[in-house]
Amino acid sequence: MNKLKMAFLCVLSLVIVGCGSNQIASSSAPAEVGDKYAVYKIGVGDQLTVSVWRNPELSLDVPVRPDGKISMPLVGDIEAAGHSAAELSEALRAELVNYIRNPQVAVIVTSATSTDYQRRVRVTGAIEKPLSLPHRDGMTVLDLVLEAGGLTEFAVPNRAVLYRKTGEGVQAHSVRLGDILNKGKLETNYNLAPSDIVSVPERTF
Repeated sequence: MNKLKMAFLCVLSLVIVGCGSNQIASSSAPAEVGDKYAVYKIGVGDQLTVSVWRNPELSLDVPVRPDGKISMPLVGDIEAAGHSAAELSEALRAELVNYIRNPQVAVIVTSATSTDYQRRVRVTGAIEKPLSLPHRDGMTVLDLVLEAGGLTEFAVPNRAVLYRKTGEGVQAHSVRLGDILNKGKLETNYNLAPSDIVSVPERTF
């Protein structure tokens, strides 16, 4: 199964969760989720550079393995996934103090691949090209729909729904795409958050 199919299976499961709970799309604006400048947590597949001051033989570039760990000389295996770079630096320092005097350790995430699909935004339904793409600050519902090539002739644009994951579960918010596209009414042209899904229904015949 390729990445595109996996992405849209994820989309489908989230939409089913939202709809299966008899959710009614709210007409209120979605709440902002999380802190966009929150401390990054290392994930599986991330590439790390570990530097130990005055000990180049201990410094290395290493990926986070599928089990969430990395390996380095003297320390062996140590949990990396779920920790910030600063937390991992301190954990490594605490291990190395048993072998070298006053170790100073720096960890840098050089490739944060683990967040790629977690942070993507997606649009499905009656649009020209179902789309999954990385979230960018300032991206709106309209930006996403235009990236997807616009709506099909069968779309019911004013019944579109924005699904957003929050700490309280998936919340659904009404998006009046027809008003946005045809009347310039931007009240529901919401800013997107990572993992948002926009679904555009089709007419029933």
